[in-house]
Amino acid sequence: MGKIKVLPDAVANQIAAGEVVERPASVVKELLENSLDAGSTDIRVEIEAGGRRLIRIVDNGCGMMRDDALLAFERHATSKLQTVHDLDQIGTLGFRGEALPSIASVSRLTLETGSREESTGTRVTINGGKMIQCEEAGLAAGTIITVRDLFYNVPARKKFLRSEQTELAHIASLVTHYSLAHPDKSFELHHGPSELLRVTPVATAQERVFQVFGSRTLEDLVEFGPESKTLSTSDGEQKVFELSGFFSKPHVQKLNRNSIYLFVNGRLIRDKLLLHALTSAYHNLIPPACYPFALIFLDCDFGEVDVNVHPSKTEVRFRHSSFVHDFVRDSVRGKLMESKPVSSLPLPAVTPTQPAAGLPFSEFTQRIENAAPDLYEPIIPVAGPGLGSDAPILRLEMPPAPPQRFDFTDSQSQPPVRMRIPDTHGPLPPGVAALSEYDSLGSLGDLRPIGQLHNSFIIAAGRDGLWIVDQHVAHERILFEQVLRQFARREAQQQRLLMPMVMELTVGQQIEYARIADELAGAGFETEPFGNRTIAIKAAPAGLGSGDIEKAILEILDIAETELRKASVEDLRRNIAASVSCRAAIKINTPLDQQKMEYLLNELAKCEYPMACPHGRPIALRYSTREILRGFHRI
Repeated sequence: MGKIKVLPDAVANQIAAGEVVERPASVVKELLENSLDAGSTDIRVEIEAGGRRLIRIVDNGCGMMRDDALLAFERHATSKLQTVHDLDQIGTLGFRGEALPSIASVSRLTLETGSREESTGTRVTINGGKMIQCEEAGLAAGTIITVRDLFYNVPARKKFLRSEQTELAHIASLVTHYSLAHPDKSFELHHGPSELLRVTPVATAQERVFQVFGSRTLEDLVEFGPESKTLSTSDGEQKVFELSGFFSKPHVQKLNRNSIYLFVNGRLIRDKLLLHALTSAYHNLIPPACYPFALIFLDCDFGEVDVNVHPSKTEVRFRHSSFVHDFVRDSVRGKLMESKPVSSLPLPAVTPTQPAAGLPFSEFTQRIENAAPDLYEPIIPVAGPGLGSDAPILRLEMPPAPPQRFDFTDSQSQPPVRMRIPDTHGPLPPGVAALSEYDSLGSLGDLRPIGQLHNSFIIAAGRDGLWIVDQHVAHERILFEQVLRQFARREAQQQRLLMPMVMELTVGQQIEYARIADELAGAGFETEPFGNRTIAIKAAPAGLGSGDIEKAILEILDIAETELRKASVEDLRRNIAASVSCRAAIKINTPLDQQKMEYLLNELAKCEYPMACPHGRPIALRYSTREILRGFHRI
C-alpha cells in the first residue's frame, strides 16, 4: 500500500487556516474585505477579548441566497473568478474562496445573511468545520458573521496569540486603514461596551483624515494628486497610473513604518517597493532611521499588478516595478519641493479632561502606532516607557481624578466677574486681525534678522511670525545644493593645497576609492594613488578647512562601503555633497554680523528645498503671528 494519501477536508482546511488566519486581525481583514466586495456602505465591527472570544462583522451589502450561503463554505468556492484568465484582471479584494472555510475550521462560526432576491434569510452554524445547523430566518438584506472562540480546537495556535491589547491594536489599525481608503462608507469599531471608532460617510479623503486623526495631524500633512502618468508598453498599449494621497511635512518623523498606509486599487498592502520609493522621496530630508506619515493611493490597470502572490493578499508584484517606483518617488518629492512646508514650534500639550471611553481617535491611533508591530517585519511590539508588552495600552477607564481643592469662599456667592480689557491696551496692528497663515517656506526672502541666540541660531522677524533658523544646517543646505549643481555641470570649485596631503587607507577603503574616484573628482577633490593603500590629495572643494579634508574623504568612503555599494550614481553624489557641505558649513557658536545673517537668509530662500539639511534636520522653525496673538490672549 502506498504512503501518499489525500488529506481529509477538515485537515486541509486547518492547514489553509494556518496560512490565512494568523491572528484575530486576519479574520477581521478577510470578513471586512468580503463586506466591501459585497457593496456595503455601513460596516460595524464588534470585538470582545481582543478578538479571541468574539468577532462580529455586520454589513448592509448584497447578502447571499440560501444556496450560495451553503456553498460559500466549500474550499475555493467564489463568485469572483470563472477562468484562469481572470487572475490577470482581479478587481475585488477577495477572490480565493479560502477565507470562510478556513475561519470556520478553527472557530465557532455563525453566518446570517439575507438577499433582496429572497423573502427570507439564511442562518448557518458551523463549529470546527462541521455544519451544525442551517435554517431560514427573517433577516434584512446584508450579512452578519459571528466568529466565537477562535482557535478553540487548535490550542497550539492559540498559545501564540499576543495579549488582548496587542491583538486589539492590530484590529483597530486594520479598521483604521480601510476607513481611510473608503471615505464614502460608514465604519464602526466596538470593543465590548466601548466605542473606539465611528466615522460617517464624507465627500473627500481629507475629511476622513480629519475624522480619524484630528486637526493637529491634518495640519502636518501635505495633500497631493491625483497625478497620472502613462506607460507605453512594448506591444503599443497605453497604461495609465494614478497617484494621490497625503504625506507629512519633514518635521514629522516616526520611529517605525506603522504610519505608512499603502493602497493599490483600494487594497491594503505592505509593499517594499512602494516603501522604498517613499523613503527615497524623503532622502536627505529626514534622518535615515525615521519615517514619515503617509497615506498613498495608487490606481492602475488590474493587469499591471499581481495580487495572487501571498495567501493573505497583503503583498503584490508590479509588472513594471521600476516605472511604479520612480513614479511614486518623483511625485512625492516633486510635491515636497513645490510646497516647501514650514515647521511650527510645538505647542504645549493639552491635558485631556474627558473620559477615556470618549477618547479622540487621534489619540487612540497614536496608542495603536506604539502598540502594533511593524507592518513590514514580523517583530515583537515595542512597549512604551513604563509599559510592558502586555500592558493595558488601550485601557478604557476614567483618568485619575485631579487633587481635591478646598474652597473657603461662600458657596452661595456669585461667579467671579470677567474683567473687560481696557481700550488703553490698544488695537491690533493694521492687517494682523485678518492675517492668513503661511504654511510655506516661500516667505523666507521677507525675513529680517534681528539677532543671534547663543551664536548658533538666527532670530528673524517675518510677515507671518517669528522665525528661528539654525545657521549651521541652513548653510549646509545652501552648500549642498551648490555642490549638486556643480556636479551636474562638472564645474566644482577647488582650492589647491600647497603640499599634497597623503592619506593611508584600509583595504576596504582602497576598493571603494577606486570605485568612486571619478565622483570625488566631480565634487572638487583631486586625488591620485600614492603607493600601496595610500592616496595623495592635491586639491579639495572650496570652503573645506584643512582639518576637514581628510575627515570628509574618510566619511565618504565609509558611507560608500556600508550603504552605497548598490546605490545609484545620483545617491552617491548626494551623499558626497552632504559630507562636503556639512564639513564646510558655518559651525554653531560662531558670531555673525548683520550682513552675514542677511546673506544666509537670502541664499536659503533661493534653495530648492529649504526645509531640512541633507541629513534630515529641520532648518527653520516658525512661531506664527496667530500663535503669538493667541498666547497673549489677543485673539
